[in-house]
Amino acid sequence: MRRRAYATGTTGISGITGRTAAAVGGLTALAALATGCTGEGTGTTGPVNSKAGTGTAASAPPGKYRNLLEPCGSVGRSTLKDLLPGLTELPEEQQAKALRGTPMSTYDTDRRVGCSWEAKAPDSSRTFSLDFERVVSYASAVSDDDRAQKVFEGKQLAAGVPLAEPGTSEGTGTGTGAPSGTGPQTASPPSATSSASASTSASASTGTGTGGEQEAEEPPGRRVLDELGDAAFLDDVTSTPGAGSTAQRRTVSVVFRTSNVIVTVVYVEQSGVAAEPPDGKELQDKAQSVARSLVRKFGS
Repeated sequence: MRRRAYATGTTGISGITGRTAAAVGGLTALAALATGCTGEGTGTTGPVNSKAGTGTAASAPPGKYRNLLEPCGSVGRSTLKDLLPGLTELPEEQQAKALRGTPMSTYDTDRRVGCSWEAKAPDSSRTFSLDFERVVSYASAVSDDDRAQKVFEGKQLAAGVPLAEPGTSEGTGTGTGAPSGTGPQTASPPSATSSASASTSASASTGTGTGGEQEAEEPPGRRVLDELGDAAFLDDVTSTPGAGSTAQRRTVSVVFRTSNVIVTVVYVEQSGVAAEPPDGKELQDKAQSVARSLVRKFGS
């Protein structure tokens, strides 16, 4: 009985040992299989690492600008006096305060800053403002410049200035200032502007203007601007301050992009009591002049 019990116990141990060996062998095979799969996946032609490599290569570079100009100090005193002639009529202390400008309230000065100036004269008032916005893309495959261009195009369309057609240079087909049909329509219709321009040119060439005088040509109110930063447009709008008012207000905006920064220059003149709006050519020329100086200061 003891031998038989011993033999039976020996057989049980051997069975367990055999099963254990089989299990170890199975685990070894699985480990080998897993090692083979891992080795294949880490090769240069493996699909997983190919995608990872492509994602790394597609990471877009950051924008050129990491900070912004100080807006209230970006325009010289002589330029401000030219933009706001009413300043020279103020007492010296008030004039100095007005020239310092009023900073725009903002929550993040690394991303957006601005400044405004104002001066009143007996027959009119003028305001001038700057807005600097630094655009940052949070998508690794989209550069700051590309994101800034999208933001800029949104502003351009909101102003009623058509985008350039694909395959054409910026400003082609839009230099007439023709509105896109969206946004406020306070500027002169394209046909009327074109007719007036043609009539003025003809009168100037023949010297037969009204009363023998040559009339100044009114520039188009909305158009793309060439050679100003990476992209730019102008918006010129006339309006009245309120219902029943006979005063006229003219607002000229020049918006341009330089790399990942978008700059908005706004120049407004409001007449006291007049039937005609303020001179658009003067406001446009001065606003563009400031914009060009800012492009140089940003280092474009």
